[in-house]
Amino acid sequence: MTRGFESVLRELRDRILRVGGLAEAILLKSVRALEEGSVELAREVARDDLEIDRLDVEIDHSVLEALALNAPVAGDLREVIASKMIATDLERVGDLARNIAKSAARVAEGAVADVPVALSSLARLASAQLRAALDAYARADAQAAQAVLEQDDRVDEEQDTVILEALRSITAHPDRASHSVDIILVAKHLERVGDHATNIAEDVILVVEARNVKHAAKLSSAPSS
Repeated sequence: MTRGFESVLRELRDRILRVGGLAEAILLKSVRALEEGSVELAREVARDDLEIDRLDVEIDHSVLEALALNAPVAGDLREVIASKMIATDLERVGDLARNIAKSAARVAEGAVADVPVALSSLARLASAQLRAALDAYARADAQAAQAVLEQDDRVDEEQDTVILEALRSITAHPDRASHSVDIILVAKHLERVGDHATNIAEDVILVVEARNVKHAAKLSSAPSS
């Protein structure tokens, strides 16, 4: 690796971590908007997400420039490509935070504003998974990234709990159905945040160990042709 290309990679890492910090922050803000019944916080999320979009465009440009001008190979090429994939996952986390904020605004303006304990627990799990994935990326720590992958089932289980409770609420209190539907939507968005955190962790393993673990569980259990 040339000294010039090392600076390109360093700039990409810095931008990824900046986007990651913003994505984590607006995710937490969207959850706060829901838990506190704050329409104003929900509106802030939409404004904050614009900065993530702007940085995502900058990362696109940097990646294309790195590929066109430096022709990276092996580990450097993996990191450049992974940078783009991670940026895409983080941009989608920003979109999910906006969706959560929209539900938060509707809940805040509705007749029912309580948030199930299980949903708050799910939000903490998904946020922690995202933070752990970003920490693994920052430290280039494949072992920490593997630990993120192992957390995904917990997020899925917590989502199922929230949805089941919401469906029971719809049956018992049809007049609160719209509130319960928003709770279900938020749970699904948070589960998707966990999926994006998993994607980031898989990319860290790919960069650090040159090992592709995407769909590993499914592929290992599939019958051979």
